[in-house]
Amino acid sequence: MVISKALTIAGSDSGGGAGIQADLKTFQMLDVFGMSAITAVTAQNTLGVHGIYDIPLEGIEKQIQAILSDLGADAAKTGMLSQPEVIELVADCIRKAGLRRLVVDPVMVSKGGARLLAENAQDALRQKLLPLAAVVTPNIPEAEVITGMTVSSLEDMKQAAVRIVKELGASAAIVKGGHRSGDPTDVLYDGESFHLLTGERYETRHTHGTGCTFSAAICAELAKGKPLLEAAHTAKRFITLAIRHELGIGGGHGPTNHWAYSREGAPSRENE
Repeated sequence: MVISKALTIAGSDSGGGAGIQADLKTFQMLDVFGMSAITAVTAQNTLGVHGIYDIPLEGIEKQIQAILSDLGADAAKTGMLSQPEVIELVADCIRKAGLRRLVVDPVMVSKGGARLLAENAQDALRQKLLPLAAVVTPNIPEAEVITGMTVSSLEDMKQAAVRIVKELGASAAIVKGGHRSGDPTDVLYDGESFHLLTGERYETRHTHGTGCTFSAAICAELAKGKPLLEAAHTAKRFITLAIRHELGIGGGHGPTNHWAYSREGAPSRENE
């Protein structure tokens, strides 16, 4: 039996909707063994982030080294890396390990508005981490910060994706369209071609952790050896179903439904 393994390097969400909790749930639902290196602990629920407590750099490095020296990882993803020193450390670990299937989710602001990436960490993100990425998955506000351009139209999204690849060195980029009106179409640029990831929009406030979940689903599929475009389409279906079948828990921005894909969207295994 082949066990595909994925590592998430991100912050912990005590409410279970985002961060490493969302990542590990997604890995599990997609039949991938999940491992984690925690960069920060947050006191968080659906109403907001009530405290952020950074893990010492040595602790982050020891977690990553412990995982890679024994279990190994077929793919990895990053989430909340709040400080420039953390980004530089993680980038150094990724580079030394030779991890090629890296998904960078450039987490900047929580659903409730809390800043999760220091302003002085933006250059480190661009210069140290993005060049190592197999794919970067910003939403529109994050793409604007990364590229320095205004993103409002589908054409703007394409141009932002091109900049992330051609100017900042990522192998591919997916600019997510959830912040635009209409259907939430995402733009994937792989360095040569554009691909549109389409989906339906559902009116709900229960969308906490959508970015983490989407990028984790891509990471899981890459860990299984799937090509990026196929991984992206699977991730799009995964997150669409997770939003559609809302759990409706919490008094604020509730979590998405990580069970939904396995119950409705996963391919049949009858012939395996």
